[in-house]
Amino acid sequence: MSDITSDITSDIRMNADSPTVAVLRLAQPPLGRFMPGVFFGVISALSSVGLLATSAWLITRAAEHPPILFLGAAIVGVRAFALLRGSARYVERLSSHDAAFRQLSALRVGIYRRLVPLAPDGLRGSARGAGRGDLLARLVNDVDELQNMPLRVVQPLLVTVVTAVLSVVGVSIVLPSAGVALAVALLLAFGAATLVQSAIAGRAERSIAPLRGALADQLLDYVSNIDVLVAFDALAGRIARVEAADHRLRVATLARAGGAGATSAILAALATLASAAALLVGVSALGHGLEGPALTVIALIPLAVFEVVASAPLALGAFRQVYASARRVADATPTNISREIPTEPAAPRSGPAPQPSPAPQTGPRAESVPVLQLTDVGACWPGESGTAFSGLNLSLRRGDRVVVEGVSGSGKTTLAHVLVRFLDYTGSYRIGGVESRQLSGDSVRDIVGLCEQSPYLFDEDIRQNLLFAHDSATDEQLVAVLARVGLADWMRERGGLSARVGDGGALVSGGQAQRLALARALLANFPVIVFDEPTANVDPELATQLMRDILTVAGDDTGDDQRTVIVISHTPIPADLVSHRVRLETPDWTFPEGPAIHTHTGDDR
Repeated sequence: MSDITSDITSDIRMNADSPTVAVLRLAQPPLGRFMPGVFFGVISALSSVGLLATSAWLITRAAEHPPILFLGAAIVGVRAFALLRGSARYVERLSSHDAAFRQLSALRVGIYRRLVPLAPDGLRGSARGAGRGDLLARLVNDVDELQNMPLRVVQPLLVTVVTAVLSVVGVSIVLPSAGVALAVALLLAFGAATLVQSAIAGRAERSIAPLRGALADQLLDYVSNIDVLVAFDALAGRIARVEAADHRLRVATLARAGGAGATSAILAALATLASAAALLVGVSALGHGLEGPALTVIALIPLAVFEVVASAPLALGAFRQVYASARRVADATPTNISREIPTEPAAPRSGPAPQPSPAPQTGPRAESVPVLQLTDVGACWPGESGTAFSGLNLSLRRGDRVVVEGVSGSGKTTLAHVLVRFLDYTGSYRIGGVESRQLSGDSVRDIVGLCEQSPYLFDEDIRQNLLFAHDSATDEQLVAVLARVGLADWMRERGGLSARVGDGGALVSGGQAQRLALARALLANFPVIVFDEPTANVDPELATQLMRDILTVAGDDTGDDQRTVIVISHTPIPADLVSHRVRLETPDWTFPEGPAIHTHTGDDR
């Protein structure tokens, strides 16, 4: 019991509002949906006890050859308890699982909704130290484990307590001393079984979820990088890691099974002792108000009661597993990193509410209000100390074409993720005159679009890889935008819009992937497009032409449709393609505040 108290109960008492406890509460169905399962579970358990008691009394009384009328009620009782036990068990399973699965569905949706505002960068600050496979295990296996909170923890404990109390009361009515003996035996059985199971399987039950995540991490790493491992003849080492992780999980699972087996053995032994104790006190009461059939009842009832009580120590073991999974799920949700990344920015306290999508203004004031304005902006990655950059000042209007330069590590990608609100920031970042913190992430990303260094392409055809940017676009519009980015001939050579691009874009080159990303941005009609190292995966001889095409196509609209383009690159860009330059310098390690910022907002041409 000390294991449970130190690792679970004290944690809950010390922090009743912790994220872990919040997850456990979310896993528990509401009472209106949960209590029918408990009710029918109690009916089923009491029917089992009643069936054994009535059967014992009927057989013993029939051996005395009384008139058949004296046995009629017992015969009906046996049939009733037998039918009630099975039917109540069926309804209990149906109602309890329905409640658990409905709550699990709501829990899954709720967790993913809380993760969406964090994706992708906020997940770096949650579940720190976890790999992709471990994070996947948290969001799938550990969330699934939470369904056991109502099914294998709360309901079995409630059913056990109610059944045990009513059974002790019923035996006490027949013979008080036998009721006392049964109560003592039940308490001893629960305490001994809990201690033994905690000693044998407690640590294993708490470690199964992390070990399962570690195995998933090793497997995903192995499968994702198998081509590189084969090329460098490193398969054996990675397979050994997978086998070691599997061995640790298998040992923990066997320890859990050993604890369950030891618990069952203890309960069976104490059930036998409880029956023996009932016989001892019952035999001495024979002839003093206790008859033979009643003696049989009080001697056999402990066997049925202990069968129900056996689920209580197992419920505590299940709680250790559920609690470990809930803690891992809580670590992967934004509640514990809300200070670093707000899930949804709060509305301003005073003044007019901002427009949900402050598109670049038109009319007389269009040129006076910057599309983007950054004042003393700084940022860092979640969970990391120091800043990637700080003190950035930049003002951009419609039609500006900006290049952000700097060596690797100077904060260029961090800036790109700040602009689309994947990362939080310090200072002021205004979009169309409205502070971006006052807008939801979706509203910001309706205006500022990001084309990443390695655009993700779905294992679908070209059409589907474009439609998710504008789901109502026609084939004619898709062909037109492909022609605009220089992919019309390539598309026709591949067999049209139905040609597949392969898993992760395996069937397209780096330049083609960037052009597809540009086509997506044009379809989405972002007023501002940020390109993060668009030529990083392109041959040097093709990089200049690709950069020229990107900047020309992305900024070729005129009038009110004129688009602002920001290109982040560590390679030189011809001066005639840009109107502004921003350079981020790698910080000197004696200055922890971050990279120095050199900003040029004039026309460098």
